Amino acid sequence: MKTGDSIYKEYHTYLRLERSLSENSVLAYEQDLSKLRVYLEERGIDPVQASYADLQDFVYSFFGANSNARSQSRILSGIHSFYRFLLYHNHIETDPSELIDMPKKEMHLPDVLTVEEINAIIAQIDLSGSEGHRNRAIIEMLYGSGLRVSELTDLKLSNMYREEGYMLIQGKGSKQRLVPISPEAEKWFRFWLEDRAHLDVKPEFADIAFLNHYGRQLTRAMIFTIIKRLAAAAGIHKTVSPHTLRHSFATHLLQNGADLRIIQQLLGHESITTTEIYTHVDIQDLRKAILQFHPANRT
Repeated sequence: MKTGDSIYKEYHTYLRLERSLSENSVLAYEQDLSKLRVYLEERGIDPVQASYADLQDFVYSFFGANSNARSQSRILSGIHSFYRFLLYHNHIETDPSELIDMPKKEMHLPDVLTVEEINAIIAQIDLSGSEGHRNRAIIEMLYGSGLRVSELTDLKLSNMYREEGYMLIQGKGSKQRLVPISPEAEKWFRFWLEDRAHLDVKPEFADIAFLNHYGRQLTRAMIFTIIKRLAAAAGIHKTVSPHTLRHSFATHLLQNGADLRIIQQLLGHESITTTEIYTHVDIQDLRKAILQFHPANRT
């Protein structure tokens, strides 16, 4: 029976190869698991021999000093992942973490832009400049297709099927999905390709869709900067980021009658629970409407 370090090494291989997680995701899982690992090692408990009581003691001792529900949830998620791995690979017969409940997360409703605010942002783009068409195409892709910023920066020309109106997106955990390209995004992307043809594109970035003026791949930080500057110029005082456009994409779809399962697929959410946050955003809008327009709430 494998124990100790060999189990943790096997878990690393499982995350990297079987689950095909990125190095950053693997590191995050192992950092969260390290809290339990240190706790068990200090008490001379082998992870394979750990009982429900051992894990419960860890939860009480560690979480007593760390009350943030989000951190607790993340660490427990890592523990559940580790013990599911041990169970599926026949290192244990029962999962001692199965009965440990996840803490309830505080509901965080993201900032959402109105259509008018998005139009105001677009209006700030200088189309006469060398990067105008590129920036317009970026906004149209983030808002029109709901891409994550990393999905946008990693987008490859070879994965764009523009005649069919689709893009093959490489999402979280190396999961792929097909996402429609809106006619407006296609229009501005075509203009950007004409500008892109005049750049001195470095060979290693020849297949990357969005480049800077040096012919290199745009960074996430640069996308953030572009959007923050445009929002500030438009006089928008909300916290605006690339993710705000993704949130707005999903919220506006839901408000206009799109099915939640379709939105889940477009966003690349593994669980429908993640997508359900947009129903809460919509409910908040309904509440505001009642407070503003119902005669019982008027003075």
